[in-house]
Amino acid sequence: MRRSGRTYHRPASQRLTYTPRSVPSRAVRPAAAFRQRHPNESSLSEGFGAPELWHEPAGRNHIKYRTETAGEGYVHPVTVDEVAERIERLPKRFLKNLEVVQFSRMTRKRALFPCYGMQWGTAVYLYPIEETLTEIYNGAPRPEQLIEARMFGGKWEQEGRRWRLLWTQDAIRDFYLNNVLIHEIGHTVDDRNTRFVDRERYANWFAVEYGYRASRGRRSGKG
Repeated sequence: MRRSGRTYHRPASQRLTYTPRSVPSRAVRPAAAFRQRHPNESSLSEGFGAPELWHEPAGRNHIKYRTETAGEGYVHPVTVDEVAERIERLPKRFLKNLEVVQFSRMTRKRALFPCYGMQWGTAVYLYPIEETLTEIYNGAPRPEQLIEARMFGGKWEQEGRRWRLLWTQDAIRDFYLNNVLIHEIGHTVDDRNTRFVDRERYANWFAVEYGYRASRGRRSGKG
């Protein structure tokens, strides 16, 4: 999949203003937060979020896992068991607003604005990656892109005007379990911030503190 390399920010939360069938017409679905792969977060519209399955909060005390096929040319880089085990290691106080983890399918429409993950209400959605584990960008990565890839074992390579982000199986698994997943859970934990910038800052901090640092501390025998 070819993408521009101008930005690599996690995009703004996106408010979906139509109502779910299972609630009164006066209700509005909460904003969705994306851990995005596409460069132009400003170009996201309701078109991306609309096809996604909305999971009505049920007040359940356990997490439900839902798996869709990855889609042609894509794979889910982590398994349900791996995600469940990683979530189990989080402090229980962070899971009170998490009810569903869905492994979503990559469709043609979603491929226009590819995401690694999304949080919507009490659900976290994880999206597939190319089965080659190689992402293609039309421009050079930003410094933060280089840093993040290096943190989790991703490798950027230039190929003419295009750039490739290469992952190994271990690296992409690490990235999803200790960055993407934890970032999206961070959005469910954050019940104070309302501005996009503040919510993203919190989710980024949460992913570093309870994802990256926690996993490295455990591996070194410090936690």
